[in-house]
Amino acid sequence: MADGIFFWGPVTSKEWCEPNYVQSSYIAEFFNTISNIPCILLALIGLVNALRQRFEKRFSVLHVSNIILALGSMTYHATLRQMQQQGDETPMVWEMLLYIYILYSPDWHYRSTMPTFLFLYGALFAIVHSQIRFGIGFKVHYALLCLLCAPRAYKYYIHTEDKLAKRLAKLYVATLLIGAACWLCDRLFCKQIQGWYVNPQGHAVWHVLMGFNSYFANTFLMYCRAQQREWNPKIKHLLGVFPYVKIQKPKTQ
Repeated sequence: MADGIFFWGPVTSKEWCEPNYVQSSYIAEFFNTISNIPCILLALIGLVNALRQRFEKRFSVLHVSNIILALGSMTYHATLRQMQQQGDETPMVWEMLLYIYILYSPDWHYRSTMPTFLFLYGALFAIVHSQIRFGIGFKVHYALLCLLCAPRAYKYYIHTEDKLAKRLAKLYVATLLIGAACWLCDRLFCKQIQGWYVNPQGHAVWHVLMGFNSYFANTFLMYCRAQQREWNPKIKHLLGVFPYVKIQKPKTQ
């Protein structure tokens, strides 16, 4: 590779605190790319569980959205191209719209209104975002979508009595806070970090923690929904490590 000539062409997207094309001539940010793999594996575990126990389709779609988001993030960090960055950011919004639907739909009286509105909103955002570079506007928009989920998620938490299920919610908050701290440090103190002997790869750590974060959130929501449907949910552990929801549906279902 000649100096200044990269496999995927010139950098046109936002860069992070990892030197480009150091570990591989074909991957711009190596650690930021491969750190999405845990998210894919965890989402596959959740997807298999949702399909095997015949949970509502919304949860299968949610796990698939996690996989799509991780793949989008991988292509973005591997190429550092603007189009791929938008391919990372748009699924982030779609995923939050799914969470809003799952959280609020059980008490929504007009069943077709919410999914129709959220679908149109997501489609419109994708079209606009493909043409416009939002920058800080995207972060504000994404934060607002997250805040919309918070009150309902907290309501689910306080109405959950099972200790293992509540532990999932606590792990969700813990991974979110630690991951956000890693993200901020990588972003705000990059110049200082680049002078260290070892780069802690804060953004890559953020990816790994967000993979677990999404898995804990999805599992907790599956438990809450199964409780609403009176499916007698219980938290079990795959290989003694990965929590999942075990249900027992009434014979009529």
